[in-house]
Amino acid sequence: MLLSELIKNIEYKETKGKLDAEIKGLAINDSLVKEGDLFFCINGTNTDGHEFASLAASRGAAAVVCERPLEVNATQVIVGDVRLAMSLIAKEFYGRPSEKLRVIGVTGTNGKTTTCHLIRNVLRSAGHETGLIGTLGIFYGNVEIAPELTTPDPIFLHKIFADMVKAGVEMVVMEVSAHAVALKKIEGIKFEAGVFTNCTQDHLDFFGNMERYEAAKAEFLTDKYCDFTVFNTDDELGRKLFLSAGRNSVSYGIDAPSDVFAVNVKEEISGTAFVMNLFDNIYNVKCRMAGVFSVYNCLAAATCCAVLNVDFDDIVDGINRTEGVRGRIELVKNLLDKKVFIDYAHTPDGLGNVLKTLRKCTPGKLICLFGCGGNRDKTKRPLMGEISGELADFTVLTSDNPRFEDPCDIICEVESGLKKKTNDYITIQDRKSAIKYAVSKTGKDDVLLIAGKGAEDYQEIMGVRHEFNDRKFVEAVLDGGNAD
Repeated sequence: MLLSELIKNIEYKETKGKLDAEIKGLAINDSLVKEGDLFFCINGTNTDGHEFASLAASRGAAAVVCERPLEVNATQVIVGDVRLAMSLIAKEFYGRPSEKLRVIGVTGTNGKTTTCHLIRNVLRSAGHETGLIGTLGIFYGNVEIAPELTTPDPIFLHKIFADMVKAGVEMVVMEVSAHAVALKKIEGIKFEAGVFTNCTQDHLDFFGNMERYEAAKAEFLTDKYCDFTVFNTDDELGRKLFLSAGRNSVSYGIDAPSDVFAVNVKEEISGTAFVMNLFDNIYNVKCRMAGVFSVYNCLAAATCCAVLNVDFDDIVDGINRTEGVRGRIELVKNLLDKKVFIDYAHTPDGLGNVLKTLRKCTPGKLICLFGCGGNRDKTKRPLMGEISGELADFTVLTSDNPRFEDPCDIICEVESGLKKKTNDYITIQDRKSAIKYAVSKTGKDDVLLIAGKGAEDYQEIMGVRHEFNDRKFVEAVLDGGNAD
């Protein structure tokens, strides 16, 4: 495709060089540039892509998109925002595939992954070929692509959209992170429906404060991006956004008056039953996932699918058939009949919700094993310590993904909150050793929660991802204790 065709719908300040250059690919990593590529000079957290423009040109880049004039042997397209331009150009390069799909987006601090899986199951039950993009990976047809980011970068995202179109996908449901909005990843995509689950503290390392974090989520839930919006009005921000939204907005909840709501919620360790009022139609729902938060996820999915004109019976059938989501309050099956749950809870609200759910179903002691990720929001660490200290009978503090931080420093910050609430805890830095210890402490009436990593299959230490999965390791420990 000619460069002139790719940039015809973007705003640019000026161009330098030939616009009739044939563009064969798109790239943001100079080391991966191929002959004829268009290179985007992304200004990142640690590096500035403008510094690598000459290297990209020497490797064959036909043109670069940049925010200032450069001394490079390639055509330059100078724009005000490279990230914005990249999203729009990627869409054009792959033939505007998102316009050939019905796209649904889900945003929120917690519940995005499960809600997306529920929506996909409902849509598939209703006969729609549906893809999914999110934290657990990318799924469509028989294709499964390992996860990288909650919301992929635009070049890869639009390539996936194009592949889905070729595979006959009709609808796609995707997680929309606040980062994705702030970094312009979803520019140029029109969502048929946008769903808001909740907003609690997270990612302050990136956004700086809750106001900016909330603003990013709120920006997505506007008619710029979404034709219809679905809000959890039991959430403070969700209620505020719903009250200020236009006519194409609907609500769900349990406590606050809403268009779709649940009553008679009955919780068990194997799942949750409730009566759902779906726009004044009454249904009995048996969700195979535990916790009131699972009810909210079901309500979010049901409301969204109703907005998409899915038959109500298909909605209920799809929810009832959903067995669960990997790494989300997942019970590890074992012959010893020990009750061990794996969950992704990595925020104060998420950890508190799971512990409150398991507390209701624990006749003995509730044991919580968790850590906090490195190079992320430090302010939530003592808060999560306090929550575990208050809600669990015993806590095992360990390492999560320390990344480039010292695991001991992270554990100490969590411990500062934990010891305000209890002295019943232990710190074991090595996650494998910590899991072995926690499992050994779990009796027949006890429940063990292993939180923070969920379905992740790695532990990131000093920039290296070491193969590791909580569930697989627990299974190995429970299967005769032969885990490495």
